[in-house]
Amino acid sequence: MRSCIFLTALCLGTVPVHAGELVAQKAESIVLGDFAGIVYYTSELDGYRVVATIAEGGAGLPVRFVVTLAESERITISVPGQLGQLSHEVDISRENGKLIVSSRIPAGDLISAGPHAFDR
Repeated sequence: MRSCIFLTALCLGTVPVHAGELVAQKAESIVLGDFAGIVYYTSELDGYRVVATIAEGGAGLPVRFVVTLAESERITISVPGQLGQLSHEVDISRENGKLIVSSRIPAGDLISAGPHAFDR
């Protein structure tokens, strides 16, 4: 069974793992390979102020990304994969007054990953 899942994952390449709409001032978890963290936003006069904080493992030094997104703007946070592998990416975009967070993981990692959608 695992070999069937692995072969399917190889055929798909990089596929979306989850996508969802974020609610203002409510943090959601994100995972980028060995890095994990949270993302949240607040509504400001000049746009949505998005804050994402990630760290490698439980003891890694945290890194914070802060950006203000106007309508139709997007940012990508990327963590490189190992040599010869694809990167782990999280796209954060503002579309139609909503903040959408979607991530991609390399197909080889699909076996341990599961789907996730943010609650509204």
